[in-house]
Amino acid sequence: MARFNIQTMNTSNPTSSLATLDLGIDGMTCASCVTRVEKALKKVPGVSEAAVNLATESARVSYAPSEQVEARLRRAVRDAGYEPRAADALVQEGEASPWAGFAPVGIGLALSLPLVVPMLGDLGRFHWMLPAWVQFALATPVQFILGARFYKAGWFALKALTGNMDLLVAIGTTAGWALSVWLWLSAEQGEMAHLYFEASAVVVTLVLLGKWLEARAKRQTTAAIRALHALRPELAHLIGVDGELDVPVAEVLVGDKLVVRPGERFPVDGTLLEGHTQVDESMLTGEPLPVAKDAGARLTGGSINGEGRLVMQVAAVGSETVLAHIIRLVEDAQAAKAPIQRLVDQVSAVFVPVVLLIALLTLLGWLWVGASGEAAIIHAVAVLVIACPCALGLATPAAIMAGTGVAAKHGILIKDAQALELAHKVDTVAFDKTGTLTLGQPRLTAFEVAPDQDEARLLAAAASLQSGSEHPLARAVVRAAQDRQIAQVVPDNVRAVPGRGSEGEVGVRSYLIGSLRWMDELRVSLGPMAVRAAALQAQGATVSVMVERSTQGLTLRALLAFGDEPKPGAKEALAALRARGIRTVMISGDNRGAAETMARRLGLRPEAGEVMAEVLPGDKAAKVAELKAGGRTVAMVGDGVNDAPALAAADVGLAMGNGTDVAMHAAGITLMRGDPLLVAAALEVSDRTVAKIRQNLFWAFVYNVAGIPLAALGYLNPVIAGAAMALSSVSVMSNALLLRRWRPGGG
Repeated sequence: MARFNIQTMNTSNPTSSLATLDLGIDGMTCASCVTRVEKALKKVPGVSEAAVNLATESARVSYAPSEQVEARLRRAVRDAGYEPRAADALVQEGEASPWAGFAPVGIGLALSLPLVVPMLGDLGRFHWMLPAWVQFALATPVQFILGARFYKAGWFALKALTGNMDLLVAIGTTAGWALSVWLWLSAEQGEMAHLYFEASAVVVTLVLLGKWLEARAKRQTTAAIRALHALRPELAHLIGVDGELDVPVAEVLVGDKLVVRPGERFPVDGTLLEGHTQVDESMLTGEPLPVAKDAGARLTGGSINGEGRLVMQVAAVGSETVLAHIIRLVEDAQAAKAPIQRLVDQVSAVFVPVVLLIALLTLLGWLWVGASGEAAIIHAVAVLVIACPCALGLATPAAIMAGTGVAAKHGILIKDAQALELAHKVDTVAFDKTGTLTLGQPRLTAFEVAPDQDEARLLAAAASLQSGSEHPLARAVVRAAQDRQIAQVVPDNVRAVPGRGSEGEVGVRSYLIGSLRWMDELRVSLGPMAVRAAALQAQGATVSVMVERSTQGLTLRALLAFGDEPKPGAKEALAALRARGIRTVMISGDNRGAAETMARRLGLRPEAGEVMAEVLPGDKAAKVAELKAGGRTVAMVGDGVNDAPALAAADVGLAMGNGTDVAMHAAGITLMRGDPLLVAAALEVSDRTVAKIRQNLFWAFVYNVAGIPLAALGYLNPVIAGAAMALSSVSVMSNALLLRRWRPGGG
């Protein structure tokens, strides 16, 4: 069965939704096939979009849910002349022998070799030419049995009034075979006619060899997905009423308790209940060093347990696990179509009819200048054979598959091909501060109360009010109270004021805790403590204010100062981006003094406009728009819910993997380690991938642009043309596979 991915998508009717279906397709050979399958799928009622990828041999279809839609889509693929199959068939095939599918090629080589050897002997003036009937007996099975696939696919193309590689090969090789038969049968008794059976047989064999090498290379490009699938254990050790029991991972439920032994992979996501260990998460995050885990720590399915026997409680299973999410992101990126591919699709739609016309003109042109019919046909056949647009269809998707695969191996998850293609153009990178450039774990560095106030009572009230908040500053207040063993109570009527602070009741008193900006808006006077607030800001602290609401109004009770530390590697990451000629900017909600102090610690220059301070969460997207207004290509890096609009507004959004799901959904690229150094690595892998796409497209066009005129002018015979055509596809795939050698910072 094909695999379904159901998503809600924006439409004109807000209550409607589109479903997404991934469907494998067997039998596609070139860019023209892609165009034909897309047209067939788009004709199915309810289909809004269909994108076909030659390299993954799959289609992604968006449609309005209806009955039997999967069957209709499969039927449309079959009617177009192709075979529908499971979406992950290519991934499963990758586990086969390297020689899988070589039998037809081997038979073709065995039958073609006796035809080629006498031709080579002629070059040395050795007359080893086989009798015509022997040549016929060797070439005919190659032409009509091994080459049957070309006739079948070519026939479907003709029925659809389109063309593809198979049609060109079928027409070209049939013309060579038929010409040879005619010359043999029309020759005088005892005359040894010059036949072209070897040309038709060798061309069919070379095309089959090229397609086999291409399929083998495709299996290598899916190595990243296969490696991720391999991280899933098949069994889990479930703690049941009768002790440990081995059960299939598919039967594990959320809330179950599992035992994980030393050296085993965690079967699902969960929380560590008992034990202590070091966990190898390298295949998920790219981080080579094991991570220490104690009771209460989060565990990710697919990572490897170290030396301890552990008991974990299951938190997520199946498609909800982190590993499943990663696999889905990589598959989505590899199945996606880059914007540059649209140009290729437009060219391929008219390519085959133009080639057929050129072949016809070649035939008529040679006849017009007085060449024999035999020579004219051979030159036309050479045009048909060398013009096959296989390489053109593979150039972009092969590079994208290799690029996204190697990026995932190093902890960079690229959600869509558009982000991958755009990232190499980025000339400005905007960073959120807290949790992105800093650890995001601020400490309460000062708690200064107004005269005649009880510090312990106010800290208890502040911690109680902040106890339900996930904001980093709120957690810092709670931790400070816990460190001093100050008890907290449950607050009442707590209300968060976005971008400003929170308010609520603790016991019989009502408090507000928030930013200086909010206090200015509320007209709260800091009195003599204003000087102290300014001094704390000058030292780089983020200052909040605690006030009490009463019948007399709002009264200052305390100042709270918070300090954070830069992330390890953040300064080096910013320097690496500047070394690439990229402008770096920090966007922060902190007051200007605190933001600029942290910026200088990170190596940023506030005087050069590299700091945007006192930015409300809702205004971050507007700041990104300002940066884009100058014609710059902007990447935004963030980790929080409030960063999601800015991530979506940027040309390229990069979310830290240690951040929120909302941020990761809004971004086109996710950095699994939350390491700022991966930002430069993500831009670098985009550079390399786009370079490979351009190289592939250049060579694919060069083969055709140079080869077609040479064949038409008689400088290439069909055998050489067939070899060049096969070489073009293999060279494009091989060039894309070079991306697998990429390493962050190492080229």
